[in-house]
Amino acid sequence: MWKGIQAITNYKTTPSACESDASLPDALNDFYAWFDNVQRSTTVNPRKSAGPDNIPGRELRECADQLADVFTDIFNISLTSAVVPTCLKTMTIVPVPKKSTVSCLNDYCPIALTPIMMKCFKRLVMRHIKTQLPHSLDPLQFAYHPNRSMDDAITTTLHLSLTHLDNKDTYV
Repeated sequence: MWKGIQAITNYKTTPSACESDASLPDALNDFYAWFDNVQRSTTVNPRKSAGPDNIPGRELRECADQLADVFTDIFNISLTSAVVPTCLKTMTIVPVPKKSTVSCLNDYCPIALTPIMMKCFKRLVMRHIKTQLPHSLDPLQFAYHPNRSMDDAITTTLHLSLTHLDNKDTYV
């Protein structure tokens, strides 16, 4: 599928050069700095890694009864004031090597660890938004339909493009 998209868009990869020295952490920080500009589950998955707050999902699940009222107050205040606490928006970027031998910054995959509380909050807000959407919503708007993802959007677009190209004298 990805090769088809790359062929249609004429996408070419360009290797980026980087040196391997003591400045690697700073280089990674600069390389992934665009995450800082992006704003960062009603069920808590205990197997998920703890985010920057170092609160494991296992602890949140075990203390759910005691924390429910506190989180409800925090979430409701956030919604009414339209301000999410900074501690919930903080994330830690962990660079995970894509290959066994790393030669440049593009050989790392950035994994963003967010606080589990924020994941729960986002899930609650998304569920509420989905209930407010009209039934006449475009079926190709995958973000707001259950069990749909970016892969569905890519696959549908690629399929439409390739079936269109099957016709004579057509282009995409």
